[in-house]
Amino acid sequence: MKIAVLFGGTSAERDVSIASGAQIVQALREAGHEVVAVDTARGVLDAAEERRLLEAGIAPVPPGQEALDMLRTGNPAALIEAPELKGVDVLFLALHGGTGEGGQLQALLDLVGIPYTGSGMLGSALAMDKDVSKRLFLQGGVPTPDWLMAPVDVDAAVARLGLPLVVKPSKQGSTVGLTLVKRAEDVAAAVEFAARFDDEVMLEAFVAGRELTVPILGEEALPVGEIIPRHEIFDYECKYQPGMSEEIFPAEVEADVARRAQELALRAHGLLKLGGYSRIDFRLDAAGGLWCLEANTLPGMTAASLYPRGARAAGLGFPQVCDRICRLAVEEHRRRRRV
Repeated sequence: MKIAVLFGGTSAERDVSIASGAQIVQALREAGHEVVAVDTARGVLDAAEERRLLEAGIAPVPPGQEALDMLRTGNPAALIEAPELKGVDVLFLALHGGTGEGGQLQALLDLVGIPYTGSGMLGSALAMDKDVSKRLFLQGGVPTPDWLMAPVDVDAAVARLGLPLVVKPSKQGSTVGLTLVKRAEDVAAAVEFAARFDDEVMLEAFVAGRELTVPILGEEALPVGEIIPRHEIFDYECKYQPGMSEEIFPAEVEADVARRAQELALRAHGLLKLGGYSRIDFRLDAAGGLWCLEANTLPGMTAASLYPRGARAAGLGFPQVCDRICRLAVEEHRRRRRV
């Protein structure tokens, strides 16, 4: 197949997206596909640009707003008219955050009829909005930590959610803008910080315990993984800097816990109307309770990312996984056309 890999973009997760794109481009070529590398902020890359950008790596902190603003000059919609994309069978979306993961790009691609990987417009939008997704989790019987949306009365929020609590943007990923707040007097500053990244800010009860994750491929839950970060939470640095966390696949948990995590992950995937593949994150508390934190519709595919590790634990090499994701996208596109 001829496959265009879309990555980069102008969200705070740009560096992560580029690192994902680098792995996916290489994997798809190893699987025998013709691959076009596309930075949605810059356009189709020639060989030299592709090599320079995809070898850059991930900094310990997200790119600043000024740097991202400098990239917001092009028209992403014009990318689909680029001559290099003529005859493309499927677009592999390696975008994280922003319009690339939140449903806007998916809506455009639906209109022009181009197959793309991952969830559709509705599922992408539902999962990106953590407030909406948590409401659907509760309605569908998937436990999730209690939360409030800013603005809030700090005393009332602390009384309800307890301390410590998590303050984060409602529509961001990679823990960008997230703060673990241990003192009531620090809540306001954490809300202000999160608001730099999104116009809606969530305050969420912190669940002490183990960090688990479940990759989904098609209609199958892959092995459960556990993340042990060097920091108190699995923050941006721990996610993307070598040696800052330990990922164990399969997780060393009781068989019943693994089974329940997989069942809840598939249920969450279905409740949000996700498709193709996703990754569902949980906390396991000391009493054995599982709490769904969020769903990732375009999970990271960097060298250190969780999704490829989960697939490897299931006996799937990364080129095989990327190939399967593309074929699922083509099958879904054909199904939609028949409806």
